[in-house]
Amino acid sequence: MAFQQIPLFPEFPDPGREGGRTAPPPAAEAERPEEGDGPAAARTDAGPRLDGLRTVMINWRDPWQAAAGGAEEYAWRISRHLAERGAVVTFLTSRDPGQARVETRDGIVIRRMGGKFTVYPLVVLWLLLWRREFHAALDCMNGIPFFSRLVLPRRTRVISVVHHVHDVQFNAYFSRPLAWFGRFVESAVASRVYRNCPTVTVSESSRRAMRGKLRWRAPITVIHNGSPPRQPVAPDRFLNETETGSPALVSLGRLVVQKRVSRIVDIARDLREDYPQLRVHVVGRGPESATLAEQIERDGLHDHVRLHGFLPEARKNAVLAGSLLHVTASEFEGWGLTVIEAAGLGVPTVAFDVDGLRDSVRHGETGWLVHEGQELSDVVAAALRELSDPVRAARIRRACRAWASRFTWERSGADMARLITGETVGQPADTGRADRSGPPVVGRCAPRGGLRVRLGGAAAEPGETPPARAAKAAR
Repeated sequence: MAFQQIPLFPEFPDPGREGGRTAPPPAAEAERPEEGDGPAAARTDAGPRLDGLRTVMINWRDPWQAAAGGAEEYAWRISRHLAERGAVVTFLTSRDPGQARVETRDGIVIRRMGGKFTVYPLVVLWLLLWRREFHAALDCMNGIPFFSRLVLPRRTRVISVVHHVHDVQFNAYFSRPLAWFGRFVESAVASRVYRNCPTVTVSESSRRAMRGKLRWRAPITVIHNGSPPRQPVAPDRFLNETETGSPALVSLGRLVVQKRVSRIVDIARDLREDYPQLRVHVVGRGPESATLAEQIERDGLHDHVRLHGFLPEARKNAVLAGSLLHVTASEFEGWGLTVIEAAGLGVPTVAFDVDGLRDSVRHGETGWLVHEGQELSDVVAAALRELSDPVRAARIRRACRAWASRFTWERSGADMARLITGETVGQPADTGRADRSGPPVVGRCAPRGGLRVRLGGAAAEPGETPPARAAKAAR
């Protein structure tokens, strides 16, 4: 099967200096889809200016940590956009061994402290010391929030960012008492602490899950993830059929318990008789890699499954673009960045019908969902039969690329900037009025009349130019 040359996903840039100053972030223009790629082809409004707006992004990890995933990419991409619009951004996160405690990337100051669990109290203490420095805070909740609302002053606009509901995911990592405590904090405690704060999630199904499972009271706005920019793939980067297999399946992402990659390895065992040349490519790293290697050894799948580990972007995209089908067995997703990444390369996805993935995969158009009562291998086999028809396969590839082109990081960043300044973002936010009596409260997290910033002794709107602020201060 022939595959079109499609874009590579750029790596996060390393720290750079130009003339003693931090190198500016890459131009956002490069992230816009090419003309003719669908609704997103039109030039995206970058959102309001945020000159001088001091913002803190609080996230469990940063994108350069070994266990980083989609939530980290989202936090960094949004931070970059806010910085490009003039905000002064501090990225507050944990620290892996060997990482610098403080560094600057793309004009963003990264401050690292604590480990997997100690980061929470250390961040709270740091925010207490610097609580009056910030006009806005984005508090990213990965199961457990940082409770920045409790320590930041009344004037600071706090936005809670929740990618998905963890709920039973706590059971995969903790004992029963700790798992119960995690669910209690995620639902009863967090929903109360952030009850007046505007909240962002990344898919409609995650918003419904927050309302239903967490009883979340605050207004919730959906701001999707973006997708990789379009760049040509060099012909010599594509793998030949001997390397890829026929058909070739690919799994892309972290190798952790909730991704259930072992089920994707099982596909090779279940389908190898019908497809003797089938090969499953597992791209990613994580604590489950040793378990998967044992599974491959036990089932004699060396000729049908290849564990690539971490791959540079060019090589990763060669494997992805050379595959017929992308498969994910994850049971917890806020959206599914890898689904859109694969779609941008014209590769459809088979995924379980769970929150997040049921939004990023358009069943029957850009992929197939495994519904309750169905087996993953059976749905993959049915998808392979459909893709054996060249006309049908070409139609699906076109639909995948058109779907992926709808999502850009510039649009996501612009929506977040609008939310910070109190502007309307796309569809009206779900205020949850049906879930409680009375109108939504405008309180400590959502100042009346939008966000106003005190700079140089004058009250300045985030979009106000420096000369205008100077004139106002002079008056």
